[in-house]
Amino acid sequence: MLKFPSGFLWGAATSAYQVEGNNLNSDWWEWEKRTGRESSGTACRHYEFYLLDFDLAKSLNHNAHRLSIEWSRIEPQEGIFVEKELQHYLDVILALKERGIEPIITLHHFTNPLWLAKLGGWENKKVVYYFLRYVEKVVEILADKVKFWITINEPMVYIYHSYFIGLWPPQRKSFLISWRVKNNLVRAHMEAYKIIHGIYKKKKLASPLVSIAQNMQAFVACQPTLKNKLAVYLRNKLFNFSLISSLVSKKSLDFIGLNYYSRRLVETSSWGIKHLLLDDCKNNHHPVKKNSLGWDIYPEGLYALLIKLKRYDLAVFILENGICTEDDNLRWEYIYAHLKNTQGAISAGVKVMGYFYWSLMDNYEWDKGFVPRFGIIGIDYLSGERRARASAVKFAAVCKTGVLA
Repeated sequence: MLKFPSGFLWGAATSAYQVEGNNLNSDWWEWEKRTGRESSGTACRHYEFYLLDFDLAKSLNHNAHRLSIEWSRIEPQEGIFVEKELQHYLDVILALKERGIEPIITLHHFTNPLWLAKLGGWENKKVVYYFLRYVEKVVEILADKVKFWITINEPMVYIYHSYFIGLWPPQRKSFLISWRVKNNLVRAHMEAYKIIHGIYKKKKLASPLVSIAQNMQAFVACQPTLKNKLAVYLRNKLFNFSLISSLVSKKSLDFIGLNYYSRRLVETSSWGIKHLLLDDCKNNHHPVKKNSLGWDIYPEGLYALLIKLKRYDLAVFILENGICTEDDNLRWEYIYAHLKNTQGAISAGVKVMGYFYWSLMDNYEWDKGFVPRFGIIGIDYLSGERRARASAVKFAAVCKTGVLA
């Protein structure tokens, strides 16, 4: 039996755009329509059924829940804030608190108001001003109900998909633009960190805990060649640790938010920088089980990353860890193995304070649409029916006892 610390936070995560439905004023909504992608539509109808979803989370012994606020609802037109939507998110958070569930709030989870996208989005230097204005509005209203804030979800993933390989809106492909966006995201977080702390101080509230959610992958050399070792070093530095190191040095993280899913087996074909940063093994060397999107299942990678994060001497919160699969036995096997590795890291001295499975429910998985099934709660998209999977019940026992049997 493996025991987790008392006071450990257990739960699952969602993001507003992926579960709420009908986010009509978002850049993603416009992009889906313009490109003919599968529409997010009504998604999981979480906007109207959040009480039911939180009742399910409570019945599964979750004591915390991570959710995001949809900026395009709060500010559908530049400078116009909708009180009804601010009240909605206040009601959502109060519903969590009434159920004894700690809310962890994300302020930016990939999507932007359409008006901002038309002004250049995160390429525009003024985006920092717009973001901070939105942050201040939201935090002023929610501060006395919320302890944990995530300013930006997976900034490096956002940059990579939207500005480096051009898969997500605005579908740019430029290293220079990617760099500019990164600088704007870093500035936005650092200034938001100050604003959030300032609001709590002004209101004489206990200091909040503020961070980002940093996606990390386990980069593993397929063969121990010098090229592959260099590629692993560069990817770890660029994608996993550079942002964290920078923000820690500037004292603008109160803890480290970690999202972890998978391994990348690195087999680089030449010394060119693009090859060093992007080439992977194509020959299925060192095979492991995979999720339905073909991502490697590699729980020992989570342990290795947690051990590396120990050097920052900050608590770590696993904000996302999950699997899309039609095989629910594999889902529980995945959860169990990652929790075992998490507990191993705790035993080795890493200060892990919580674990969130991704996701509470099946949802709209961005450019992949509704096909991937990540949820511990299954969703019938036609009827809206929710059904807790067997893996959810097994996870619930761990949440209740803090023991992995």
